Amino acid sequence: MRRPGQPADPGLYVIDIDGVLIEADSDKQGAAPTRKHGFGFYPLVAYLDATGEALAGLLRPGNAGSGTAADHLQVLDAARAQLPVDPAQQQVICRTDAGGTSHALAAACRERGVRFIGGVRLPAALAEVILTLPRSAWQPTVLADGAEVRETGEVAEITELVGLSPWPTGTRMLVRREQPHPGAQLRFIDVDGYRYQVFVTDLPEADLAYLEALYRGRGRMECRLRDAKDTGLANLPSHDITINTAWLTLVLIAADLLAWLKTLCLQGELASAAPKRLRYTLLHTAGVLVRSARRTTLRPAAGWPWANDLLTAFARLPG
Repeated sequence: MRRPGQPADPGLYVIDIDGVLIEADSDKQGAAPTRKHGFGFYPLVAYLDATGEALAGLLRPGNAGSGTAADHLQVLDAARAQLPVDPAQQQVICRTDAGGTSHALAAACRERGVRFIGGVRLPAALAEVILTLPRSAWQPTVLADGAEVRETGEVAEITELVGLSPWPTGTRMLVRREQPHPGAQLRFIDVDGYRYQVFVTDLPEADLAYLEALYRGRGRMECRLRDAKDTGLANLPSHDITINTAWLTLVLIAADLLAWLKTLCLQGELASAAPKRLRYTLLHTAGVLVRSARRTTLRPAAGWPWANDLLTAFARLPG
């Protein structure tokens, strides 16, 4: 049973797994050259899309593979253990980008009763198949809330046109295309003014627009990785890898605290603010603690523009 003030079950449990490059000095234990010609670490982290909670993390050297199935599986199992649901009773989805999706990870998801959706590379042979699709094969995509059609995007299914034997039975392949935003520089793989992305899934939904919107939602993970770096992940403090592993855990705890702060206590634009914004407006608010008649009172600085937001946040804390 929910307590007063506790959010409802999100209903859709999508676990996003992705890696983020962290620059570090060469004398730190476990650091290694990165694919971007730097030096440092390549931690793998998992977040729950519906709430923004951090679920699990794995500190890895900078030369760790982006598609290492064993690492993804370790993080996936740790993330599943944080969820209050059983994948056999409530649908749980693992979502990855083209660097993290692999046959081994998809097979492991199937063994655990977890659905998967993930990007795949676009080789030349597959691009040729896509370019032969008739106009009638493409369907319009929708905005994230599903209420309106997106004018710049389309999606098509190509499952019957490609070989998917290495993937688990029931795997489907879809391709999305969209017109780049004004001013964006086209890449050599962009054709006829469209940018293409291919993804696979074992979700059975017939609504291609829903599946495309579900995969496109992976973009929120990029914001969470940015926020994690702003909350301490970009600055691993120690030479010792054990301490840095603990630091990663603290960063994930901070992400959880901020996620629940925004969910339970904040309203308006602060309910979706990034950590930098919350630090400036609320967390660094100057004030005075006044003790009188055995009571302690916090008096925020007079004239601080977000003083009322801070007081409202305290008032909204569940009892």
